Amino acid sequence: MCGIVAFYNPEINDKQAAIGKMMAAIMHRGPDSDGFYTNDKVALGFRRLSIIDLRGGSQPIYNEDKTKAIIFNGEIYNFQPLRKELLEAGHTFTTKSDTEVLLHGFEEWGMDGLLKRVRGMFAFAIWDDNTQTLYGARDFFGIKPLYYSDENGQLTIGSEIKSFLAMPGFKRRLNIEAVKPYLMNQYNDLHETFFKGIYRFPAGHWFEYKDGEMKTHQYWDAEYKANTLSFEETVNKIDEDLHESVKLHHIADVPVGAFLSEGVDSSYITSILNPDDVFSISFDDATYDEASKARALADMKGWHFFSDKVKADEAMHDFPEMQYHMDEPDANPSIIPLWYLCKMARKHVTVALSGEGADELFAGYVNYGMHTHNSIIKVFTSQCKKLPKKTRVKLAHRIKKMPNFPGKVHLYTNLAEPSEFYVGQSVIYDMDYPTIFTSEDANSVLKPSYRNKLTVNGIYQSDFKKVKDLDNVRQMQYIDLHHFMLNDIEQKADKISMAHSLELRVPYLDKKVAERANSIPTDYLVNKHDTKYALRKASEKVLPDEWAKRPKLGFPTPIKEWLQEPRFYKQVRELFSEDFVQDVFEQDKILALLDENYKGDGSHRRQIWTIYTFLVWYKLFFVDYEGTVAKYQHVQPEVANLIKQGKLV
Repeated sequence: MCGIVAFYNPEINDKQAAIGKMMAAIMHRGPDSDGFYTNDKVALGFRRLSIIDLRGGSQPIYNEDKTKAIIFNGEIYNFQPLRKELLEAGHTFTTKSDTEVLLHGFEEWGMDGLLKRVRGMFAFAIWDDNTQTLYGARDFFGIKPLYYSDENGQLTIGSEIKSFLAMPGFKRRLNIEAVKPYLMNQYNDLHETFFKGIYRFPAGHWFEYKDGEMKTHQYWDAEYKANTLSFEETVNKIDEDLHESVKLHHIADVPVGAFLSEGVDSSYITSILNPDDVFSISFDDATYDEASKARALADMKGWHFFSDKVKADEAMHDFPEMQYHMDEPDANPSIIPLWYLCKMARKHVTVALSGEGADELFAGYVNYGMHTHNSIIKVFTSQCKKLPKKTRVKLAHRIKKMPNFPGKVHLYTNLAEPSEFYVGQSVIYDMDYPTIFTSEDANSVLKPSYRNKLTVNGIYQSDFKKVKDLDNVRQMQYIDLHHFMLNDIEQKADKISMAHSLELRVPYLDKKVAERANSIPTDYLVNKHDTKYALRKASEKVLPDEWAKRPKLGFPTPIKEWLQEPRFYKQVRELFSEDFVQDVFEQDKILALLDENYKGDGSHRRQIWTIYTFLVWYKLFFVDYEGTVAKYQHVQPEVANLIKQGKLV
């Protein structure tokens, strides 16, 4: 696990100095060592967090005749059998690392052949001096971030946007098109980032860059085709595949632990791993406590349990640093407990396993059609779903126009086409207020130049066209896989863990596990019993029933209570009142919204938190960027202490 930066720019004379500044901006991703390669056209830079081949895996790594160089962030979990295959083909290895397997695999099989063989999470770049071409790729799901800027025949790529901002001559410009979609979604879901000219490289793609021209190629995407296995066979296959995935994700030359919540996803993975150390987090507000149930499972299994409580004052104080590490504003409140969970875990391990991806792959969200617990409504809805498609959709349209009644949301969302209504995980379970901000409400609080006609559902339409012939659940899964998981869940998992120089591994997001999940009949995934049903039944092989049946909670965070605390209300109001806010927002309107939330029932908390997060981020990167860098460009204290004690390689 590391950080990579690279650029193709013949006009930069002192490439070593430029790549050095870019590497320094992401030192937290790799506090163990660094390395670089330069020539008259390109520069490659690398920061290392040592996981595999601790003594010999420094990068860049070169092929036998030093005509090719690679920098790599991530892990290739099946590198050992691939290494054996490459040795038999005549390649010479100088390290025992998975990085060198990628390089020789590229030589032997080309990019397409290599990417068909690997299992893992990755972003890497290879310079081929023979062809004067820069190649690169991002993993199947986008677990590892990769950004790029391609302007005027000059390419820059990197693990984090910070490295771009450190590049000599780079101009920070706000992408005003991203502000409104962010308000509706709590994260930026556009291809272009919040920084004008910097883009996310798509998951499941690779590129080649030669003579100022970039060509991209897709090598993987989710495909859904139901198999004919029985339910019992399906459950057994899920368990077999997850056992294999966890075994592969356990490969490391450093200690490996696991994040443990009270839910089935992490409990299942952790029970398979059976680690020495597990980590859980809760809040000083007893209402938000996942740690007690996690501790009960740890005691039952004999794991060493570490837990901590998030203090409200500490969280509000540290929140700007969290947003600095996110690169772009992200108002998902779960960033806060994740920050302290990673901070605690890093004192004990270098690698931790986590349960991200299970909901998207195995259909765990209530949005997939479980908006009621009423058995009569469920049975009636299941009968309606058997109607011809046109009849079913017409019925859905009639239901939508009706006054609210018990089961209305469940009926409508099961019968209508998802492309008409689905807004991912920004939904609020009320037919009249489906998003954090509706398109109209977002426009009403923004200055005219930030307003546009974009909607969350509209952003999804190109992806809906790809899966229009699939059933409703599969369509929604595909959308969440390519939006919420890709641009929110995975971003915070990577950025927050790497802020603490911690490698986070996600066994559910394995190519083989995904292909298994995508072949399971939908009725095995979501039915009258539960969401994620097949996975829950599989988990019973290693978990007590109580854990297997637990409802999804995510990382509940008490922002409602915080925003109605006088001291935090004052803190937020002071930020809302600053002069720079008028550049983006109708200041009187957002102040009125804040006051109404504080004096009322707190029902505007998501809108307030989304605005607050953006303003915290905007102040960091556009009001006082130099001060931000001086304050936050460092490795975390717990990591610095490990280095000082000689406990970090």
